Amino acid sequence: QVQLVESGGGLVQAGGSLRLSCAASGRTFSSYAMGWFRQAPGKEREFVATITWSGGSTSYADSVKGRFTISRDNAKNTVYLQMNSLKPEDTAVYYCAVPVKEYSGKYYGDYWGQGTQVTVSS
Repeated sequence: QVQLVESGGGLVQAGGSLRLSCAASGRTFSSYAMGWFRQAPGKEREFVATITWSGGSTSYADSVKGRFTISRDNAKNTVYLQMNSLKPEDTAVYYCAVPVKEYSGKYYGDYWGQGTQVTVSS
């Protein structure tokens, strides 16, 4: 049974930083792209970032480029999201997903974690 557990969310002031972690268990995901999505209140879930199995390639939503960095440790089956220069509009529940696939410029995940809340105050 696949399990994804996110951690690291919290309340932070605008301009601050947080680092999210997502630990995967139940199978080895070292051959799959992993990623992060987020859902703000009243909005649809949206893609944030993804990283290939080797970590050699990453993709980001335009809204987070230059501020967020995704990374992974395959030995620990864990993916990270370093979030810097946070803005109030980054407030959302953040979900990790695996595998992450891209079709026609849109990203999709198969397995999902339970999410971790990130709140950025102004």
